[in-house]
Amino acid sequence: MKIYKLWLLGFVFLASCTDAQTTRSQKGFATLPEPNAGEQVATFAGGCFWALSEGMSELKGVNKVVSGYAGGTLKNPTYEEVCSDKTGHAESVQVYYDPTVISYAQLSEAFFYAHDPTTLNRQGPDEGEDYRSVAFYRTPEEKKILQQVEAKVNASHHYGDKIVTEIVPIKVFYPAEKYHQDYYKLNPNSGYIQNVSRPKVLKLRKSMSELIKPAFKEKS
Repeated sequence: MKIYKLWLLGFVFLASCTDAQTTRSQKGFATLPEPNAGEQVATFAGGCFWALSEGMSELKGVNKVVSGYAGGTLKNPTYEEVCSDKTGHAESVQVYYDPTVISYAQLSEAFFYAHDPTTLNRQGPDEGEDYRSVAFYRTPEEKKILQQVEAKVNASHHYGDKIVTEIVPIKVFYPAEKYHQDYYKLNPNSGYIQNVSRPKVLKLRKSMSELIKPAFKEKS
């Protein structure tokens, strides 16, 4: 397991892999649902999936988000194995959305604003290949859209550095352990959630304010 120390306001907070030790006894994995009629899916990786899952779930048209692992070679990896940085997987989220409410392009743009896509194999205090930025596409059209959105965000100079996000085809997505699902909502007082995850969520709310569900706008 990786352990990172984040010094904020004179306090030490342990990063996500350590934060999960309190629930290590819950070994069951989440079930990957089939898309409902008219529903589409998209898969992204942008650092710790606790923040990305929450941020994407707050978008209009997003019906559910599953945290998991993608981009690696090991079948059915565990959180501990992914955190070892030896499986090739990245902490990822699978987004189930209504394309009549939110387009794939809008969802992709939200993804680029939901984390820092300019840092290679790193997000804040979390470092390693498992925290890399990846957009997984399912069709040539999605690949084209991702490239166009990346160019748009780069051209906007929202970030001082160029985006380093990988754009690759999806092979398989493995749902993570149950305790990772809705972790942000279920552990609001966690030091990691408050000091690492929450700023990312607030940033997305601000960047994509027109697409944020009303209930979450009130919390910004």
